[in-house]
Amino acid sequence: MDCYNNVPHVGHCHPRVVEAIATQAATLNTHTRYVHDGILDYGEALTARFDHSLDSMVMVCSGSEANDVALRMAQAVTGKTGVITTDNTYHGNTAAVSQLNSAKVPIGGFQAHVQRAPAPDNLMPPSGTRAGQAAAFTEGVKQAISALEANGAGVSALIVCPYFANEGFPTVEAGFLDEAIALVHAAGGLVIADEVQPGFGRIGSHWWGHQKLAFAPDIVTLGKPMANGHPVAAAITRPEILACFQEGFKYFNTFGGNPVSAAAAMAVLNVIEDEALVSNAQEVGAYALNLLNEIQARFDVVADVRGSGLFFGAELWRDGAPATTLCDALVEEMRQRGVLLHTEGRFDNTLKIRPPCVFSRQDADRLIETLDTALGAVV
Repeated sequence: MDCYNNVPHVGHCHPRVVEAIATQAATLNTHTRYVHDGILDYGEALTARFDHSLDSMVMVCSGSEANDVALRMAQAVTGKTGVITTDNTYHGNTAAVSQLNSAKVPIGGFQAHVQRAPAPDNLMPPSGTRAGQAAAFTEGVKQAISALEANGAGVSALIVCPYFANEGFPTVEAGFLDEAIALVHAAGGLVIADEVQPGFGRIGSHWWGHQKLAFAPDIVTLGKPMANGHPVAAAITRPEILACFQEGFKYFNTFGGNPVSAAAAMAVLNVIEDEALVSNAQEVGAYALNLLNEIQARFDVVADVRGSGLFFGAELWRDGAPATTLCDALVEEMRQRGVLLHTEGRFDNTLKIRPPCVFSRQDADRLIETLDTALGAVV
């Protein structure tokens, strides 16, 4: 049972998505030199899901490409190159966005045009208290702006996942980013919301993670779940930002938004609506989180349980320290018992549970029953 993979957002091999791909492939598929109504129809249907005048779209093939394009959009608007992100994040694998990632140091080291603010954390908050995390993040952004202005890069953008997914999805509330965003805008920069993981209703309460945190991004990037495994992604922005991008860069993506990709993406959008998967994520996610709380009551190593919708998990500690080795062992034990999970967070000691959004209460029961048994085997 897949409890980790957010790519098949509406379930593995959903028949409506399979049919849409097959039908369009049997009708016509071209590259994007040629305009196709299906691409335009999808763009209109997707951008209707956004507020804040985010009604322009560039389609690409991966979230990495979308974030790369978003960074260039910010450069085109501001004329600057500096980027601010968190100190424990991941945004893709192009040469540009790999500079943002914290897991491995790029060859030649991190470049000075990227500065980092301290990521929020439930059990090890950078401020010392969870209540002070927003202020700590804002102070980190303030220092990053000063560093970028001092080294000549200036501020082009702040890029964050609004669910702080790779940071271990800590619990943050609406307004968390408000003061930091105000500083970025005052410095002339844009705000990029990387919605590759929390987007399309996964978090249950909202379609998009930036809605949950109640802020208005200048650019939104989308990826993995957009077409249920077909390689589709996009950058969504305002018309004036797209115009600056077009003036500043000669950009062409051969396969980004081809007719088959657009058909797959439209099918996913329709399935989310028709099967009420946003509300399903909210209802089943809350049910699963309650079951996970019962697990916490039985095992001392479960130090924290948290999540929203069908994106939740548990942080493991042992002897006053992050239990990375135990978490790895638990993931392997779960795999042997037929359930796929993964680890996340600064110390990879958080179980990351992120199943397809068709996940049911019965699936949640099986997940928690298996987890209970697996924990008993490895603790």
